[in-house]
Amino acid sequence: MTVRLIFRCQYCDRAPDPLTQITLEKTVREFAWGAYLDAQPENWLVWHGRGLYGPTRYACPDHRGDLVAYLREHYGTVGWHPWKRPPYPTSLKNSDQEKAAKHGGRSAMPKWGYGPQVT
Repeated sequence: MTVRLIFRCQYCDRAPDPLTQITLEKTVREFAWGAYLDAQPENWLVWHGRGLYGPTRYACPDHRGDLVAYLREHYGTVGWHPWKRPPYPTSLKNSDQEKAAKHGGRSAMPKWGYGPQVT
């Protein structure tokens, strides 16, 4: 079954261009929470809230500032993550995250401590 992800700006319901759509699809696999990401080439802003910081949110170039202001107002007292200043990274991938994902880090049932040990 084919699946297509549909992204929209939280504020104006704008859809990204095809190249930015590909970048946004890659951000879905990021193993992060409480982090901003830039999605190029159209310069969208992605907020990986997850858990304490709410859902993942998307903003087009015209509404980046609105998203940051919203997050700081609603989650700014919870922690420092919404107060991060630009420039924001375009990816948060690293070797530790790749290992965690490979060994069930995205699973609802954690597998750490079962089976072969990660070295």
